[in-house]
Amino acid sequence: MASVGAFLRLLGAGWTLVRNDALLPKEIEGFYSTGVRTLANGLRLFASDRHGRPGERLARSFEHLGPVAIKLGQFLSTRSDIFGRAFAEDLGRLKDRLPPFPTHLARAEVERELGRPIAAVFSTFGEPVAAASLAQAHDCVLLDGRRVAVKVLRPGIERRITDDCAVLGLAGRLLQRWAPPVRRLEPEAFARTVIRATELEVDLRLEAAGADELAEVMAADGYMASPKVVWDGVGKRVLTMEWAQGLPLSDDACLEQPGLDRKALADNLTRAFLAQALDKGVFHADLHEGNLFAAAPAKLFAVDFGIIGRLGVVERRYLAEILWGFLRRDYERVAQVHFDAGYVPSHHSVSAFAQALRAVGEPVFGRVANAVAMSRVLTQLFEITALYEMRLRPELVLLQKTMVTVEGVARRIDPAHDIWGAAEPVVRRWIARELSPISRIKQLAGEAGTALRNIARLTQAQPVAQPPPVAGSNALLWFALGAAVAGGAFLVGVMFG
Repeated sequence: MASVGAFLRLLGAGWTLVRNDALLPKEIEGFYSTGVRTLANGLRLFASDRHGRPGERLARSFEHLGPVAIKLGQFLSTRSDIFGRAFAEDLGRLKDRLPPFPTHLARAEVERELGRPIAAVFSTFGEPVAAASLAQAHDCVLLDGRRVAVKVLRPGIERRITDDCAVLGLAGRLLQRWAPPVRRLEPEAFARTVIRATELEVDLRLEAAGADELAEVMAADGYMASPKVVWDGVGKRVLTMEWAQGLPLSDDACLEQPGLDRKALADNLTRAFLAQALDKGVFHADLHEGNLFAAAPAKLFAVDFGIIGRLGVVERRYLAEILWGFLRRDYERVAQVHFDAGYVPSHHSVSAFAQALRAVGEPVFGRVANAVAMSRVLTQLFEITALYEMRLRPELVLLQKTMVTVEGVARRIDPAHDIWGAAEPVVRRWIARELSPISRIKQLAGEAGTALRNIARLTQAQPVAQPPPVAGSNALLWFALGAAVAGGAFLVGVMFG
């Protein structure tokens, strides 16, 4: 029955897009093939609400479809360089300018979650100042005089999320089975990743913990900061944080603040994201303009930590090596890392893939953002990844999505943003620290320690009755272990030397 309901809702979503002429809009029919144009003309017969620009119609559709669709709209709105400025601006209201729910409902929810009257916690509980897909924020003042933002989940949002996730999961399964051209994008695994991230967003206690963790990570570099969590005002459906400095980037007035250094601000955004991902393996994975505040000269503050991405040590190394290879224009090394990581099937040629990467990298390397047609670059990348059978990696979905979002926001802050120049200090620092001889020795020592513990456990698991030990067997064991470590050191030297 649940699958039937999800299927009906999926049909309903398609009908909403058709009714608003947002599925295959007339304005871009010049890009359609003959068959797609015929289909679009047929569907347009059912478009009963075609007023507004394509972006306005799509925003209207997404708002009707619910939280998961709104998240997609927020992502698209960060890439005016790909979809056009008007389209991105029309979708921009999905970031934090959705219709709010009544304040009296928010107050009741806060009292229920905190187990106390509003007056016992806040001297002032204001009207909503921002409303997004899952929650809205209120401007409040604590009894001790601190100005805070109180985030309250929308009534009934958990049920809506459950329904949306069922539809997304069904869509992923249908694409996986019936759309061979997109199978390498792993739509089913992609859907599972998005569903899991979305489900975690509706427990604001987890968001508070994530905000607290990332505040410590951000403090190490100072590229970005986060308002402090007020733990006394945290519940499953309520989160209280100190008020962020500056203005939200979604406000047009933000970038017009006196004394604002737009170049430094864009650089800080790129470096903050990379420092989080590379150094600690944990990063804010929803860095659109509605979640970022800026203050002169180049201070950047992040809010809304509902989606947090995490990378393992191995993934961080691959990411750093790929970025470092591009920075040095060492396409052969970049290609080899893709093969080592399993991103490209082994039956392809490393050198041929390096040649393809050079075709993408050289035209854009060192050029300012407004001199690069990102839509053409992405098209070329998509064609190359298809040619070399690269499949989407579910564990990297949030990383890739955030990288695209961060670049889009940085371009809006500074149209001449040089993403490679901004990334270079952070990547160079990581390479120097993690791939230095001392680091390699520490890594090998750690691996040796793990091997010894495993051997000890195996020894303890042996039956009590043992044959007499052969003289020198322990020496042989240590010699074998030493040889393995030395061999590992040699391989590491070959790989990274």
